[in-house]
Amino acid sequence: MEALCPRCTQPMNWVNGHYHCDSCNGDYRQLAACPDCGQPLQELKACGAVDYLCQNGHGLISKKRVRFSYQPL
Repeated sequence: MEALCPRCTQPMNWVNGHYHCDSCNGDYRQLAACPDCGQPLQELKACGAVDYLCQNGHGLISKKRVRFSYQPL
């Protein structure tokens, strides 16, 4: 999945724990939201895998269904 800058829509790079856009020099953190209720998801990391859990009753959410957004740092 390619992360696109919310300001200029150019591809961003992962740098030191956040995304950086070389085109507009912006830094962003990635947010994950449930596709069913729109609430933030809990990120579960184990053995190199990342899973997402909706704490509002929708259970585990496939990474393909997660709605990602980017917020300025």
